[in-house]
Amino acid sequence: MMNQNKIPQATAKRLPLYYRFLNNLHIQGKSRVSSKELSDAIKVDSATIRRDFSYFGALGKKGYGYNVEYLLGFFRKTLDQDENTPVALIGVGNLGTAFLNYNFTKNNNTKIEVAFDADKGKVGKTIGNIQIHHIEDLENNLENISVAILTVPVSEAQNITDRLVKAGISGILNFTPARITVPENVRVHHIDLAVELQSLAYFMKHYPLENEGEE
Repeated sequence: MMNQNKIPQATAKRLPLYYRFLNNLHIQGKSRVSSKELSDAIKVDSATIRRDFSYFGALGKKGYGYNVEYLLGFFRKTLDQDENTPVALIGVGNLGTAFLNYNFTKNNNTKIEVAFDADKGKVGKTIGNIQIHHIEDLENNLENISVAILTVPVSEAQNITDRLVKAGISGILNFTPARITVPENVRVHHIDLAVELQSLAYFMKHYPLENEGEE
């Protein structure tokens, strides 16, 4: 049995990318894939892919590559794709509304189940089949939910986070620029779109794609 603690975080972050591409191959009816094909498709160098896969005991055969179905089943279990992950959305502004309309339609195991907003004009309405509750009723509507997406004003981010933590939320995807503080047992992933765009522009300018993979 694989010891997940031994997997580098950089590898773990690439797993959803591998899973998505392998799933597409499986849908197309392909039974095998080479590290080069994977590399060309997801822009990760072949050596990194082979090293990542070796952590799972998945060793490709020369002239054959990797068995798509085997890898897909392995990554599904590793990523808990067989388990449902209900999510709460906090803040139904423009970004929150987009999340509700999209609601991870390509992944049936991760889904927003409940949404909250402070605007009484939105409360009671349904977007993407998800009913919006008032933020005052937050603690009463988080049963069996451990993950929350935060798309609230910066001024409210920490206060809402504190309430989420007290209500039992253990994972937060933070789309606000605020650097929220949480206990050690709560994981937060910060996604600042402005920073990501700046990073993209920087890498485009200083690290052209033709140079990627060169050491």
